Amino acid sequence: MKINVVTIFPEFFEVPLVTSIPGRAAGAGLVDYRVVDLRRFTHDRHRTVDDEPYGGGAGMVMKPEPFFEALDEMRPQGPIVLLSPRGRLFDHDTAVRFAMQPELTLLCGHYKGVDERVAEGLASEELSVGDYVLSGGEPAALIVVDAVVRLLPGALSDHESAAEDSFYDGLLAPPVYTRPAEYRGREVPEVLRSGDHARIAEWRRREAERLTMERRPEIWEREGN
Repeated sequence: MKINVVTIFPEFFEVPLVTSIPGRAAGAGLVDYRVVDLRRFTHDRHRTVDDEPYGGGAGMVMKPEPFFEALDEMRPQGPIVLLSPRGRLFDHDTAVRFAMQPELTLLCGHYKGVDERVAEGLASEELSVGDYVLSGGEPAALIVVDAVVRLLPGALSDHESAAEDSFYDGLLAPPVYTRPAEYRGREVPEVLRSGDHARIAEWRRREAERLTMERRPEIWEREGN
């Protein structure tokens, strides 16, 4: 898979993309990252990527030309995603969809926003990582990259690691424990120490359902429970 990131801060990605699962996946040849400096597609000595908004108002707006010229050169295939607070909420199903693509391109906005012609003329979709505003699209792009790359076959030690994550089957993950069996008066549930795999599976399912109902009732209802 190829993942392209278009940004005015390419240095933001230098360490994260060579660290942990994203880095191991790249080392194993499962993914190829291409981080593109948007300022390379400007034509003035100040490398200007923003300007004042038409109609007035506070803040600056990212210009359309650098984005269009960057993608003219890149000629990407597959989804082109503009990270934006007004976008549809990024979720597990979207991560799965992206992981099945040969190429994914992420456009990072900044300042007050991105000229609407980028959203209309370049992006195939706009995505948000939550109902809050970040200083730019770079942190959001890293979230998308991490969520997608860990789903690539071979990125994790085994498929079961991903299959037991929250949202994989429409539920939050159940509680997990490790040694010691007792710590500061709190014990690991007896069922998890029983060796009875059927009971353990049943307990995990019940706990996943309980946590989903309590903490994310909208997911519980959406899944038809």
